[in-house]
Amino acid sequence: MRTTAKLTAALAAAAALTLGVTACSAPSDTSGSSSKKGKDADPAAKLVVAASPTPHGDILNFVRDHLAAKAGLKLEVKEFNDYVLPNTATQNGEVDANFFQHKPYLDDFNKKNKTDIVPVVNVEIEPLGLYSKKGKKVADLGSGSTIAVPNDATNEGRALKLLADNGVIKLKDGVGAAARLSDVEDKKGVEFTELEAAQIPSRLADVDAAVINGNFAISAKLSPAKDAIALEKADGNPYANFLAVKKGNEADPRITKLAQLLNSDEVKKFIQEKFSNGAVIPAFGPVKS
Repeated sequence: MRTTAKLTAALAAAAALTLGVTACSAPSDTSGSSSKKGKDADPAAKLVVAASPTPHGDILNFVRDHLAAKAGLKLEVKEFNDYVLPNTATQNGEVDANFFQHKPYLDDFNKKNKTDIVPVVNVEIEPLGLYSKKGKKVADLGSGSTIAVPNDATNEGRALKLLADNGVIKLKDGVGAAARLSDVEDKKGVEFTELEAAQIPSRLADVDAAVINGNFAISAKLSPAKDAIALEKADGNPYANFLAVKKGNEADPRITKLAQLLNSDEVKKFIQEKFSNGAVIPAFGPVKS
């Protein structure tokens, strides 16, 4: 996702909740949407899914263009450029589903916004990476270095864990990916700059290093496999991105159909070929609670 408005996460959330209708989308054509929800939804009605442009929109557009018609699914993809509006639009019914997030983020969002969005099926993982235009290896970072990290709760903890796993900082025992800056036991002289995840790639040259989400790295034409000086491991990674809906709509026949297509061999091959740089890795199957 690329965002042009330099809003803080809190401001973006407030804007989304108070101005959701105008911010999410101008009045759109919902004539194809089913008035019934869940298992009673019309399987022939249009299914509207919100997504980040890359890689989520890319994957959904592939399904729409190559698989949906044969499966009898009318799929519309609406792209959003932040981490708030897709969930807001799903909650208020402007879209039927979304595909852009992992479970730690969704759990935090639901808690803070009193929403009831639930995951349906895992699709892919985007390994978090540490990037630098001023150094070629992690050892180049040390006292006096400035590192940009995402400022949302889940991705910041994930970023701090990546830094700790690579010896850049030391976290308090047992904290892991739930870490906050207050949980850093030893900064080793490093200073942190907290930014919205979408803004970090454009600020990479202003800091010594930055932790960047996989989808934003792709948009910034960074190759995780080649450009990252440290990369999150994919095996056992709890941050798989999934298809999500408002609770009660899991049994919508269109959602069931889309979930099957997103976990198909065709989509697996598409992901592996389009993102051969390791920025996106297939991660099919049920979402662990």
